[in-house]
Parts: sequence; structure tokens; C-alpha cells
Amino acid sequence: MAPKPITSPVPDAWYPTLSVFMLAIGLVVTASFFIYEATSSRRNQSLTKELITGAVASVFLGFGSLFLLLASGVYV
Repeated sequence: MAPKPITSPVPDAWYPTLSVFMLAIGLVVTASFFIYEATSSRRNQSLTKELITGAVASVFLGFGSLFLLLASGVYV
């Protein structure tokens, strides 16, 4: 029985599109985080909202960076 080759679950043609969309979403969420931090007072800040917003931005920027590297030919 011959082993099956390892293939990507995402088609290679989708890498540039995924990187643009994920980086755009990550940058928008990051901008909303900075706006929230700059405009809310110390009494009105919520640690839960800050952690969730930071985690969402981090995930989108991380996967966006990964797909950008894959689209440019750097296979990680």
C-alpha cells in the first residue's frame, strides 16, 4: 500500500486572497482595540473585552501572515 502524499487542505490559488482578507480583518480589529483603549476611561475598561479583542486580532494577523508567506513561496 503506497502512502498518500501530504497536501494542503486549502488550494494554493486561495493563498493570496486569504492573506489579504485575514490581514485586513486583523488590522481592523487591531485598530478597534486601539480606539477602545484610547477613548475609554479606566473605570469603563473591561479586561474580558480587551483579551477577546486582542486574541481575535492575533489569530487573524497570525493566519494572514502565514498565508502571505505561503503565497510568496516561503513554505513554513
